[in-house]
Amino acid sequence: MLSPAILSKINQLWDRFYSGGIANTLLAMEQISYLLFMRRLDATDRDRAENADFTGIPYKTVFTVTDKEGNTLPADDLRWSSWRHLPAEDMLNHVRDKVFPFIKNLGGEGANFSARMQDAVFLIPKPSLLIEAVGILDAIYRDIDRERAEHGQVFHDTQGDIYEYLLSEIATSGKNGQFRTPRHLIQLIVAMVDPKLGDEICDPACGTGGFLLGSYQHIVTQHTSPAQRVTDENGFACGHLGDQLTDERQWQVLREQTLYGFDFDTTMVRIGLMNLMLHGIDAPNLSYQDTLGKRYDEHDRYDVVLATPPFKGSIDKGDIHEGLKLKTTKTELLFVAKIIALLRMGGRAGVIVPDGVLSGSSNAHQDLRKLLVDECQLQGVLSMPAGVFKPYAGVSTGVLFFVKGGRTDKVWFYDMTADGRSLDDKREKVKENDIPDVLARWRGRDPARDTDRAGKAFFVGVEEIRAAKYDLSINRYKQVRYEAVEHEAPGVILARLRDLEAEISREIEELGGMV
Repeated sequence: MLSPAILSKINQLWDRFYSGGIANTLLAMEQISYLLFMRRLDATDRDRAENADFTGIPYKTVFTVTDKEGNTLPADDLRWSSWRHLPAEDMLNHVRDKVFPFIKNLGGEGANFSARMQDAVFLIPKPSLLIEAVGILDAIYRDIDRERAEHGQVFHDTQGDIYEYLLSEIATSGKNGQFRTPRHLIQLIVAMVDPKLGDEICDPACGTGGFLLGSYQHIVTQHTSPAQRVTDENGFACGHLGDQLTDERQWQVLREQTLYGFDFDTTMVRIGLMNLMLHGIDAPNLSYQDTLGKRYDEHDRYDVVLATPPFKGSIDKGDIHEGLKLKTTKTELLFVAKIIALLRMGGRAGVIVPDGVLSGSSNAHQDLRKLLVDECQLQGVLSMPAGVFKPYAGVSTGVLFFVKGGRTDKVWFYDMTADGRSLDDKREKVKENDIPDVLARWRGRDPARDTDRAGKAFFVGVEEIRAAKYDLSINRYKQVRYEAVEHEAPGVILARLRDLEAEISREIEELGGMV
């Protein structure tokens, strides 16, 4: 999702790290994330101070330190905009000895962020590397600001985008089935599930925190005055001010008691924490945890779960939590069962799964779909085209929308064939885009009206689904409309061919006469 100009600068940044002595891509990615965090923390702090002036809600800058007497003092010298002008040697010493320890301890002793950052290490060894990296990152953000101004895009997961690109460079993306979900698909799924202020929202395989960030921005937009919103290229209304949240307690609930994420990769947890904090979430609840394992015992806990669980992963049978009764070691099946368990009764979910989950014939596949249909209210299945996860995977995928409890009567299906980007490895922007139509039809869905199975969207009754062994693939139910084509009679076609043959013979004779 990065523009060619930004990709070129990231390549420059990677080259600098490689030549500067940090050749391991994961280490380089983590060091880049720290620098991104330092820069965005400064900008975000200033933005929030300006918003506080507009809304009247008090805001205290994060750039403070406590002296030996316990006094809180301003620390503007820790801001990127202050130290970026230092000479190279002074810059390295200042960032390594003052700025990095400061960001490691944001939130104070005992805070989740500082606890997860305690084993983080600043590894940039050379002043020249640091000063080059600072210059390139400044240039990247100038490009981002320009694109945002041109396209009205306010949902940026820059660290996630850079991480995705670095992984693609070393061909390790997709290991254990892990993929970052494209930003516009996150926005679509979040809009369809429609989390509200006061909901507790979880992503049990959160990665860089894209779904949590999308949920946060969706809720903030709901509470932003229409005049303060913009509409992005996919038709989503976006607003980052939240000026209708006039009670400071509402902001506290949203930032501290709404978003919960887990991942079994410590690097992802750190990046996710920084990503959420950069977007105004002061105390993100992200933790290192294998949510399929025996040590994770939450259930009946969340109002909303949004996730892209690992595709085609597996887990040792002995490590699976005993509460998961599904007889399989496939993570794509176990995660959906876990998500059902995590939801409170009446809780709702949007989960991306590979097509195999929808149509697989094994007992475990059928048992999971039976669970979705018979013990949940399966609301809809969005079929997405192969290619939305390229260049990392070409597998076809679908999105399951369901509510824990209730009763499934009819299931809404939508056949999405375009997402506004090419379905090849380049994923370039194209005109064909079903996303606005998906959202409009979802919000206005009507079983009495949506009956045309040759169209984009239609309903299927639950008894038909049960009779099909709970198959949830759209091709099982979609009808293909064939148009009759009238052909000319064979004698007419033969006569035309004879005339054509005669004309060719005459032209050949004429050419022969000219030689």
